[in-house]
Amino acid sequence: MTPLSSWLAGIRSLLAPAGIHCLICGKNSRPSARLPGICTGCEAGIPWISRLRCHKCGRHVGCPDCSRSGQSTPIVCNRSAVAYTPVMRELLGRYKYRGHERLAPLLGLMLDSAYLQLKAYIEHLQYPPQVQMEKLNKYHFLRRKAANPIIQWQADLLVPVPVSDSRLTERGFNQAERLADILSRLRGIPQLPLLIRTQHTAKQSFKSRAERITDMKDAFAVSPDEQVNIQFSSRLTTVKASGRPLQIIIIDDIYTTGSTIRACAGAVRLLCAGYGIEADIYSLTWARS
Repeated sequence: MTPLSSWLAGIRSLLAPAGIHCLICGKNSRPSARLPGICTGCEAGIPWISRLRCHKCGRHVGCPDCSRSGQSTPIVCNRSAVAYTPVMRELLGRYKYRGHERLAPLLGLMLDSAYLQLKAYIEHLQYPPQVQMEKLNKYHFLRRKAANPIIQWQADLLVPVPVSDSRLTERGFNQAERLADILSRLRGIPQLPLLIRTQHTAKQSFKSRAERITDMKDAFAVSPDEQVNIQFSSRLTTVKASGRPLQIIIIDDIYTTGSTIRACAGAVRLLCAGYGIEADIYSLTWARS
């Protein structure tokens, strides 16, 4: 190597970002700017859910569950960050079952993309249908938007799906609560463990849709923790003064049939009704199967 080429190589090494030990593939590679801790190659392979087939449950492929007639749900809608592919299943398994807890910030940042999707969707719904259609004419839509500015939406509370005591002892942490903690710090939304699990169930991943729904019946209740209830009452005081419904997001790692989310949302809705307050309940999950 000549002195000039050696000098140029040194300059390139200073200008180029340092390689990292990627949390997903384990290789020393160029780091992602969007998701610290992983390489650009692994970032490019993440199956983000950007186009929805079902705006109710956030599924990216055909959704037979939400199309069933007469089926009601206590949530407004769900949004998920990624499709639950084999690669994403392996990533979550490393975090939940194999002690790779350093993956938590990465998963939390990924969940944040689902929050931004939810926020954009709710703000978009503030326009009447004919104005939403005018987005096809971008110039005209921007003029209407300037004349009728939308209200920036923000959730009031994040509520993680609880795990049973035996699962907490086995795993050492509640993954939904960890995700809620990270999103809480990123977006400045309070996180409150409002619910407890009243019964231990076998892992839901091995069960049919009907079995999941049966398992989740009466599986959750309001936490008896006095401090939790005091904090919840404090949030209600602020919302009641505004005269609008309380905006609550249920947080979990995976949405499969939605039975867990619906059971939690039902318990939260009953709690709010007991306080005489309306609530709009949404859900966010890291992955959608």
